[in-house]
Amino acid sequence: MINSDTMNKSNQKATGGFLLLALAALVIGIDQLTKYLVRANMEWGQSIPSEGFVRLTYATNTGGAFGIFANQTFLLAVAAVLGILVFLVYFRHIPLESMLLKIGLGLDLGGAVGNLIDRLRSGEVTDFIDIGPWPVFNVADSAIVVGTIIIVYYLLFTAQKKARS
Repeated sequence: MINSDTMNKSNQKATGGFLLLALAALVIGIDQLTKYLVRANMEWGQSIPSEGFVRLTYATNTGGAFGIFANQTFLLAVAAVLGILVFLVYFRHIPLESMLLKIGLGLDLGGAVGNLIDRLRSGEVTDFIDIGPWPVFNVADSAIVVGTIIIVYYLLFTAQKKARS
């Protein structure tokens, strides 16, 4: 017989999973839309404005973050697919009662899929956010960085606090 605690945990897990996947889908949608708009309306290498600390600059990247593993599209695509598959396999074991964890994982998943779509479509990732000394990046990259920071924060502070309780 199923008790109410089991039902509540099951419903909480389903709701948490929905929120995580909805955030991932939102990141993918925004990422792909912004990359499409850049490709459709800018020339490669063009910056708007032409000078300044913050600009839109149409660039492409065949490597990973900050251009590491340049021209390793196949390796990076395989790594992304494996990471996404591991996430999906272990998805049901992830403690989704934490809103922070849901947000972090949703951002990471959406960012990974967003950049994977580019790699599979054209063998390179479209970048366009150009801020000061940083390499040019995109919405998916931003989502991955922010999501990872949130997950690390959760693991270092929230999860440890729960373990002590």
